[in-house]
Amino acid sequence: MALTVDQAQPLAGARLMMAALLLGLANFMVVLDTTIANVSVPHIAGALAVSPSQGTWVITSYSVAEAITVPLTGWLAQRFGATRVFAFGMAGFGLFSLACGFAPSFALLVAFRVAQGLCGGPIMPMSQTLLLHIFPKEKSGQALGLWSMTTVVAPIAGPILGGLISDNMHWSWIFFINIPVAAFVGFFAYQLLIDHDTATRKVPVDYVGLGLLVLWVGSMQIMLDKGKELDWFSSPTIIVLALITAIGFCSFLIWELTAQNPVVNLRVFRHRGFSAGVITLSLTFGAFFASVVILPLWLQTSMGYTATWAGYSGCLNGILAVMMSPIVAQFVGKTDGRILTSFGVFWLGGISLWRSHFTTDAAFWDIALPQFVMGFAMPFFFISTTNLAMSSVDPEETASASGLANFLRTTGAAFATSIMTTAWDNTASEKHELLAGSLPNPQATIDTLVARGFSHDQAISQLDRLVQVQAVMLSTNQMFLAAAGVFVLAASIIWLAPKPTRVVMGGGGH
Repeated sequence: MALTVDQAQPLAGARLMMAALLLGLANFMVVLDTTIANVSVPHIAGALAVSPSQGTWVITSYSVAEAITVPLTGWLAQRFGATRVFAFGMAGFGLFSLACGFAPSFALLVAFRVAQGLCGGPIMPMSQTLLLHIFPKEKSGQALGLWSMTTVVAPIAGPILGGLISDNMHWSWIFFINIPVAAFVGFFAYQLLIDHDTATRKVPVDYVGLGLLVLWVGSMQIMLDKGKELDWFSSPTIIVLALITAIGFCSFLIWELTAQNPVVNLRVFRHRGFSAGVITLSLTFGAFFASVVILPLWLQTSMGYTATWAGYSGCLNGILAVMMSPIVAQFVGKTDGRILTSFGVFWLGGISLWRSHFTTDAAFWDIALPQFVMGFAMPFFFISTTNLAMSSVDPEETASASGLANFLRTTGAAFATSIMTTAWDNTASEKHELLAGSLPNPQATIDTLVARGFSHDQAISQLDRLVQVQAVMLSTNQMFLAAAGVFVLAASIIWLAPKPTRVVMGGGGH
């Protein structure tokens, strides 16, 4: 029979170190998979004959599927035990990583990424739950520190590792590398922790609420991803998806607010601090994550960067983030969280404004330096915003509130990525038309190129390429400017929250 948290004795010595390493590695792997595909999108899109903007489905499908399972994590742990849920999630994650690597078509790759996300969703909160379970209470800070460090470092390593693999090996290896890790961690973690599994009991699951959640989130994501391809609301498919999204969302709200055991406890929104905190969290993370996706796409499609160097340019934000995390943690609970959050988000807005002035002459360090400086603000945003939101709810609501916050953060990132990549494509097309129509003397340029040895068709192609590069540059700058506006809005919304009165040391969506 599994022991409860109170009955089980914490691990010690080598067993504790081994278990902590396994759980940290699991969290690292799952978070890594949210960013490892970012720089690989052009490679995957080219290999499977889709456009780069369509290729971002590889990112958003995983994020949405992962987000959908987060609210279910608490029910799964109560029904089957945290260790069993963790081990099953690792097994499924490894299996579908294998399937992703062998996917013969883009449609199957997206389907397998959805399955991979569904299995990976419980791993993050379960790894945190089990870390807090096996560490002595007086060392819970060390457990959370280890978990937070893997959460911060993994997104940094993702673009670098993805770039190196894409440039030197087949893109499928970004998925194959998960398999030995999943097998090793899943097997040994189960052996070490099954005797310390959490107690289980039969709890009802809100099947109707879950079905409505999948319906409206899935419909909205497909609508956002397919909108440009189908010419938006001139397409009956998009109109139907929009209606399903609207009806599904309204039905979901009504059902969850009246159900006895809702899959998502929407009642926590009655706390003003939680509402302001999660809205700020979702807006900021959405703008941040979408910008992280756009940057390597621009560098590889217009600036001639390889996936490896695109990864290098985007990874430097982690250096200051790791250095500042323990420092910022000291301020939480001692300084008004609204000040810390707004400072961090305004800083992100300033960096985004800085990046909105890029030119096609930008050197590597012109692009990498803003990324490096951005890292200073990330702990101010992540740590203080999470604590402010969680400290606003009743203690017994912390688990459900944390799951809801994780769901909104992850879903917001997926939605924002779809919206920004579509807007980026559309704006580039508009700018291309404007620039092509305002060229002072295109024929003279074509004649000059022909005189230099180009054929007439090559000269026209070269001129069109120059126009396209500038159009994409203008579009990219507009996306960064829009992100800056979202950051300013988010930094303002946090002030709708009352001043926090307590510090939360748990959480994580379990």
